[in-house]
Amino acid sequence: MTAMAEHASRASLMSVEEFEALAAFAGRELDTVRLEFINGRVGFKGMTDGDHNEIIRWLQKRCMQAQADLWLYAGGELGLKVEAYRQGRAKPDAVLAPEESFAGQGDWADCTPVLMAVEVTSYDSDTDRRDRKEKPLAYGEAGIPFYLLIDRDQCTVTLHSGPDPDGGYRDTHKVKFGGQLTIPDPVGITLDTEILKNYVR
Repeated sequence: MTAMAEHASRASLMSVEEFEALAAFAGRELDTVRLEFINGRVGFKGMTDGDHNEIIRWLQKRCMQAQADLWLYAGGELGLKVEAYRQGRAKPDAVLAPEESFAGQGDWADCTPVLMAVEVTSYDSDTDRRDRKEKPLAYGEAGIPFYLLIDRDQCTVTLHSGPDPDGGYRDTHKVKFGGQLTIPDPVGITLDTEILKNYVR
């Protein structure tokens, strides 16, 4: 058995409690990665770059202008409990929810108040598996109404809607950077994505 296969085998046997202890330790000791536990597997997210942060800033400002009572919790520091079956743990790049939705919650919050999870692709080898495949399944199973994927590799913005309790979303709508994308109520905003052309390599 190769070292990678042995690691994957051990990771699949990890309990949620063991993962949470590992993630807490990594959060104290490492500044370069964030850990997630999705689809029964430990995943690593690297630190964000400047363009990634500018995209989140743009979206945060846009959400504030459209919905004063909602807040885009950004920075990937908020952990969510996702996946009813596998008890997954995700760290979205941003989460849209009413203000004070997470007061009194621990490191891994209940996702019931979340209206939208947001991911911005990173330039790493796990982006396809993590952001385009596993995250929509996990967020949909958790019942999060919308999943917004800002994909810097494909220069697209994809809105997943209609969460399916068996995993994933029933509907997707994709626009190229430069197009307009409407996120229906209860979010109720239209995004002009022209500015995103400035934030790709």
